[in-house]
Amino acid sequence: MAFDPPIAARGGRHVFFDRRELDRILRLYGRMVAAGEWRDYAIGGGAEAAVFSVFRRASEAPVYRIEKRPALARRQGQWAVMGEGGMVLRRGHELDQVLRFFDKGRFKVVE
Repeated sequence: MAFDPPIAARGGRHVFFDRRELDRILRLYGRMVAAGEWRDYAIGGGAEAAVFSVFRRASEAPVYRIEKRPALARRQGQWAVMGEGGMVLRRGHELDQVLRFFDKGRFKVVE
């Protein structure tokens, strides 16, 4: 039996959302689910970034990804909203500023 200690125990740094950040993201998620826009999510943390992915359906690729990359904090800002094709839709230093991308009135239903 091999013993493989977790990344944190090996001295590696693991990036994840803190409680305040996760609360803010989950409140946005709840609002968008209530509006019928989003249906599922996934959360992941790694050595370089923490990612909150949003899905319209569980079987699809993520529609949006909210990323936290601390290495970019002094340059472009550690927060980013990424679109389906990996395009950066919004980037900034503050989470609330970046999440304004999803504010009401920004999306219109086209029939």
